[in-house]
Amino acid sequence: MSPNSSTLEGPLSEDALANLKLYKYSSVDKSFTSRYVLKHYWNACVEFLPLWLAPNMVTLLGFFCILSNVILMLIYDPGLTGLAPSWVYYSYALGIWAYSTMDNIDGKQARRTGTSSPLGELFDHGIDSLNCTLASLLETSAMGLGSTRLGALTALIPTLPMFFSTWETYHTHTLFLGYFNGPTEGLIIAALIMILSGYYGPTLWTSPLSTLVGNEQLLGKTSFLDLWAPILLLGLCLAHIPDCVNNVYKARKGRNQPLTPALLEWAPIFIFTASLCAWLGSPYSHLLKDNHLSLLCFTLSPAFGRMTTKIILAHLTRQDFPMWTVMLAPLLIGSILVNLPYIGLSGLSASAELWYLRGYFAFATIVYARWAVYVCNSICNYLGINCLTIPEDKWQALKAGAPPNQRPEVTRLVSGSIKLQKGGANGKFA
Repeated sequence: MSPNSSTLEGPLSEDALANLKLYKYSSVDKSFTSRYVLKHYWNACVEFLPLWLAPNMVTLLGFFCILSNVILMLIYDPGLTGLAPSWVYYSYALGIWAYSTMDNIDGKQARRTGTSSPLGELFDHGIDSLNCTLASLLETSAMGLGSTRLGALTALIPTLPMFFSTWETYHTHTLFLGYFNGPTEGLIIAALIMILSGYYGPTLWTSPLSTLVGNEQLLGKTSFLDLWAPILLLGLCLAHIPDCVNNVYKARKGRNQPLTPALLEWAPIFIFTASLCAWLGSPYSHLLKDNHLSLLCFTLSPAFGRMTTKIILAHLTRQDFPMWTVMLAPLLIGSILVNLPYIGLSGLSASAELWYLRGYFAFATIVYARWAVYVCNSICNYLGINCLTIPEDKWQALKAGAPPNQRPEVTRLVSGSIKLQKGGANGKFA
């Protein structure tokens, strides 16, 4: 497709593509775990990658690790009730760790092979967005939460920090990773939960904490699951969102811009979250009752991925913040249809609701795939690069000892210090 061909939501213009050449990658990573421990592990891992392996393919391989575990989940624990063999949960943990590793060494591979370009950040964070509801669905299975409201919260809540981080990056032009962040410590905790589920069984999370740590008089019969929802919600509302808002406020204040217009850009995630709450919280909905949480997560993966990837693309091309995506329409309509009995109209039957969700899944998958191919082709054609391969003459020259032909320097800030280096790091520029 040419850059000027139309999409379902408008073309990627020549002016927008031209702004790709002005983009510089910037990030702040304050995590002690990544800076002092995992950095050495990642540096060692990237040396095992062949020079012909494109950075975006590294990202994709990590995503395939998650997809393979999702298939295992569908085979051994379709009800998400924690009845799978122990090795399945160990496999979940291995898949999460492999995904995290690939997600952190793809940028290093880009610098190593001299294949840095703005497409890398779009591809990297686009895959992260798709993964939000999939990796957490594995966690729902490992904890044996089932197709319940707590299971839905566990599976879907990662979309919120992902959106706010993407919104923050759009305004600050910097990816901020705090002292405790989801891509590092969050994935480590998820992997540990899966390992513990494999060893002790998912019933560990419903056992009274007093049987594990004592002090029955204080803890009573409180289990880890009793604390799980407050932990997730408090971490989001008291730590992540305020930090994002503060960083955006500082950035806009430095440009003499008010904060309020930026807050109005929360409209897409408000529609997304409100629609989900209205749909899943409705007494007239059958999705959770009939164990369709997995299908819902599969559907929302491309729907949410389209929302955040459009923001990333707008950031890269210096376009206006995207306030809407067609992917939200079926979600909003579905939440209305299931609640029609509140106003005296007939709602959706269990069968009709399921077929509606299946149609939404097909629509979201096809539209996202078409749009992703279009955007990747447009950027690759404009910059004269490949998305998933490295030209043979280039990697053969690297193999022979030629230095990589790096693209312009990008800024990376580590706990307050500023370093200039070629390529990216965690969120690669490849």
